[in-house]
Amino acid sequence: MKKVVVGLSGGVDSSVAAYLLKNEGYEVHGLFMKNWSDQQGVLTSSCTWEDDLAFAEIVAKKLDIPLHFVDFSEEYRKRVVDYMFEEYKRGRTPNPDVLCNREVKFDLFAKEAQKFEADYIATGHYVNKEVSISTGNSVYRLLAGKDPGKDQSYFLCQLSQKQLKRALFPVGQLHKDEVRRIAKEQNLATASRKDSQGICFVGKVDLPKFLQQQLVPRKGNIVKIDESEIYIPEGYSDYRRLTQPHNFTRMNGEKVGEHTGAHFFTVGQRKGLQVGGMKAPLYVIGTDTKRNIVYTGEGENHPGLFRKGLFVKRKDVHWLREDLENGFNEQALDIRIRYRQPLQKGKILKEKEGYYVLFDQPQRAVTPGQFVAWYKEDELLGSGVIQ
Repeated sequence: MKKVVVGLSGGVDSSVAAYLLKNEGYEVHGLFMKNWSDQQGVLTSSCTWEDDLAFAEIVAKKLDIPLHFVDFSEEYRKRVVDYMFEEYKRGRTPNPDVLCNREVKFDLFAKEAQKFEADYIATGHYVNKEVSISTGNSVYRLLAGKDPGKDQSYFLCQLSQKQLKRALFPVGQLHKDEVRRIAKEQNLATASRKDSQGICFVGKVDLPKFLQQQLVPRKGNIVKIDESEIYIPEGYSDYRRLTQPHNFTRMNGEKVGEHTGAHFFTVGQRKGLQVGGMKAPLYVIGTDTKRNIVYTGEGENHPGLFRKGLFVKRKDVHWLREDLENGFNEQALDIRIRYRQPLQKGKILKEKEGYYVLFDQPQRAVTPGQFVAWYKEDELLGSGVIQ
């Protein structure tokens, strides 16, 4: 009998994943990971890790499987939270969920599972995995989940073949309502429990207060850029210019207010600016943490919010399908720059310094520090950090 360790989080998805695997004949063990304590941050969520553990224990007892406990909070702080603070300090917006999966769920968790001599690890992610043969070797393909509204492949865009090899995703072929139905039919305590929100393992936070633990507030100017100042080239001939952020320092902006720190803002943000008297709401179109300036544009369709491309440094490029890296250049691909964004048509130009990602249509709020992921139909091929 094959043994699998399930990351039992106290949520409905991992609960049903454990049930399905046991039903398929696996020897199932649950592993609860403590990755954050409330004393480490400013939470607005009423749910604590103790609550999650209590639900995991109830589910494990119901399914008659052993539940193990491990404390990764120190490693999580070093690998995920410290990285977050450093990125925000630089005026970039990181994605902690992507890092959490790469560094914790499919690294620390996988190593912990080896202590139980597990053949596989499993999570409640809405993705699918297939095995195919490429150049005579087995290749593990990461595919979108069946439920288009819950597909979580983007969050796993930094996984490696080694990590994917031993991973199982039991709910990937289900829709969320089917998962809820199974949990209810099996009388699992998590059947109607709300999905977790906010930062992975941290929960919903007051982000400015959270960041102020490490980043000092500093008063600076809010500058409004007129849309006539923005130029977006047509076509792909000037691809290096297309993939660079707008240079707002060269534009004739107007001071319209003040803020308490440019590192507290991100591209596309509307809330928190506290500037009135405009014909349309202001949106953040760029930040300069060195000069401590927040650049804004009036209206949700301000051209400063849009770009036709982005750039990924060579060192920040990651391929899940390494066997396809040399054959993709300038091919039509499907691209995503944030979770749940519909796939966008575009292509990638491979140069010595890195990858230039070009879109058929301008994209809104391309955000430095976030991840861009590229797909071929529903298969995730690779990803990189946006500059």
